Amino acid sequence: MMKKLTILVRTVLRGLPISLVLVLWGMIVEAQKRPNIIYIMSDDHTSQAIGAYGGRLATLNPTPNIDLLAKEGMLFENAFCTNSICTPSRANIMTGQYSQTNGVLDLDGILPPEKQYLPLEMKKLGYQTAMIGKWHLKEEPAAFDFYKVLHSQGEYFDPKFKDNTKGKWPNNYTHTKGYVSDVITDLTLDYLDKVDKSKPFFLMHHHKAPHDDFEYPERYETYLADTFIPEPANMYSQPFFGSEGTLGRHGTLKHRIGTSVSGRHPYRSYLRQYGLDTIRNEAAGTSAAYQMYLKKYLRCVKGVDDNLGRLFAYLKKNNLWDNTIIIYTSDQGMMLGEHDYMDKRWMYEESMRMPFVVKNVKSAQANTRTSAMINNTDFAPTLLELAGGKIPTYMQGESFTKVLKEPKEQFRKSTYYRYWMHLTHHDIPANFGLRTDKYKLIFYYGAHYLPELYGQNTMAWHKDPSNSYHFEPTPAAWEFYDLSLDAEETINRYKDPRYKDIIADMKKELMAQREKYKETDTQYPHIQSVIEKHWND
Repeated sequence: MMKKLTILVRTVLRGLPISLVLVLWGMIVEAQKRPNIIYIMSDDHTSQAIGAYGGRLATLNPTPNIDLLAKEGMLFENAFCTNSICTPSRANIMTGQYSQTNGVLDLDGILPPEKQYLPLEMKKLGYQTAMIGKWHLKEEPAAFDFYKVLHSQGEYFDPKFKDNTKGKWPNNYTHTKGYVSDVITDLTLDYLDKVDKSKPFFLMHHHKAPHDDFEYPERYETYLADTFIPEPANMYSQPFFGSEGTLGRHGTLKHRIGTSVSGRHPYRSYLRQYGLDTIRNEAAGTSAAYQMYLKKYLRCVKGVDDNLGRLFAYLKKNNLWDNTIIIYTSDQGMMLGEHDYMDKRWMYEESMRMPFVVKNVKSAQANTRTSAMINNTDFAPTLLELAGGKIPTYMQGESFTKVLKEPKEQFRKSTYYRYWMHLTHHDIPANFGLRTDKYKLIFYYGAHYLPELYGQNTMAWHKDPSNSYHFEPTPAAWEFYDLSLDAEETINRYKDPRYKDIIADMKKELMAQREKYKETDTQYPHIQSVIEKHWND
């Protein structure tokens, strides 16, 4: 590298005034001090499916390579998304802003190049920028110097990519052969082979897996085949869970809200999807569906983890490990049968919590954990500060680099959440809420932000007229969970008088954060009227 700098000085700087030479030389040396950054993000990889997090699946050793990364870095126990769905979460990460500010509320949201703030700011700091894998933000990732991104959700096998070296968006396709996790890793290794090592790089390496439907290569068919996967108790029984917002008045919506592992939900359940509805015993059928669900899911996870092993080995072999900050995360969590739910979108822990592991340069703060609370609007500010930059005033998130220096340092006292897609795809009612270190408050306002959709079929893509539902409002209701006593969120204590003052304080903070982050509903008077009517219920 010094040889390259010497050649640069001799050829580019020769003949310039000495003062200018010194300035340019200082800029070159400063650029070389900046670490490379690789931001790795999988899709729907929940923290309970990572061994280092110590959840019920840890004994299966599902992620040995991610666990090794955690031993060389810092694991965040309380990282949360602010909207547990792919497109909005990715927009929040890319902008450092909450959904109403960046304009991406749901899966139909787009992020134009001028709002792709993270790569734009990285380039200002002298970084080469690349985006490889799942993008899912519709418009061209043109803010990156290089991209090779999956078309929309992408295929598990023989995926096609949009490639900025192959023509103009959106028709710049290139076709590949193989399993998507292998292919994305191959593309990243090829990029690293060719990248200019004399300048720092910022690489976003995004996996499609383990998004449903969980497809995996034949080599994983025997993985966990003879293993019984630990099951969540609240998949079967939870008499004190939920509210009218999730169950309906007198339980009338119990079979309508939240697609299920069991046969509870009438049109989408893994019991029916996997052809197990012939099993007469309900619990036995649910268990069989869960076992199939988790084995498919964990085989996709293994494909990601094995390929991370390939990537890490490459970095070490090519002397890139010590000067590269590596982050592993997911775009949100995932319900793995908890509360008899599939998918994400919920504000419950398993869906809202994101894995977040950081290996700093030269393994600083190795093998540490922190309970500091962060959310995904904080990722961009932190990455920019780690790169030596300043946080733009337009970003609403905050940098948690102080936590990386001192894991016992506290950060957020609470984090805001908002899910907009009322009864879409997985029949989850719209809601917002607040989580603190001990408590969680959720308000199900149960209305779509586009009231013109009322009466339309929410499941037109299902093609089963007998199971058609509509985007109608659902009951408004509050839920409150004491996480210090009930980490699995099985008892709604909203009506418990012992929590009256705590709930009142949380409502004040919830309102304050909605105003601070411009997340109010002044644009949606039909939602605001529901909030005003039920705020003091």
